[in-house]
Amino acid sequence: MTEAQRPLSPEISVVVPVFNEEGNIAPMVREIAAVLRGRIAFEIVYVDDASVDGSLRALTALKAGFPELRVLRHSRRSGQSTAIHSGVEAARAGWIATLDGDGQNDPADIPGLLEARSVAAPDTKLFAGWRVDRKDDAGKRWASRAANAIRSRLLRDDTPDTGCGIKLFERKAFLALPYFDHMHRYLPALMQRAGWRTVSIPVHHRARSSGVSKYNNLHRAWVGLRDLRGVAWLISRSKLTGVEEL
Repeated sequence: MTEAQRPLSPEISVVVPVFNEEGNIAPMVREIAAVLRGRIAFEIVYVDDASVDGSLRALTALKAGFPELRVLRHSRRSGQSTAIHSGVEAARAGWIATLDGDGQNDPADIPGLLEARSVAAPDTKLFAGWRVDRKDDAGKRWASRAANAIRSRLLRDDTPDTGCGIKLFERKAFLALPYFDHMHRYLPALMQRAGWRTVSIPVHHRARSSGVSKYNNLHRAWVGLRDLRGVAWLISRSKLTGVEEL
């Protein structure tokens, strides 16, 4: 595929935020292209969150071989939610698939999310990945289970795994949500607050093959509790009503 053959109107935009993931970028781009080429018109939007390793260099080098690839770069490090938001704003498709940049999500799960969308009710705007067999260390799995249990009890979002990076959602619905740092961890609750249905889909999970995690359990727990209170407040203050034009 040449630059001239890049789809003018992709049906799906795959948004991938990265920070210092040089070793995971090329394998992931190749996997995404292998899964989607010939199946659906797509683009890949990488958002480099001001990496200080060779991530930007790796992305730039890949553009010649992957005309579907677009590269955005933050002028300063702003976090995963902001990177996702930047990618969604720049995306040209009406539907967005997200993947974590660490390579632990499997792009081969994207067609399954698209299939789930094809049979879902029209008001289902989010298809969230559910890591049924996580490949993280025991401490990270325990912290995630505890956080999910607390979140589920407080927000009642009927979602077993909000931390999974692979998701499929409507761009317009996402951009209408209240934006704040770490919002990506609360997408099911925020979508439901807006009046949309959400569905959890079992997906694969892989061990990290390169680089190191950018999070620690203590920092994630502290930030999560603060955000959880904020999201609960948003839900408690929300009001939905039908509108009829006469």
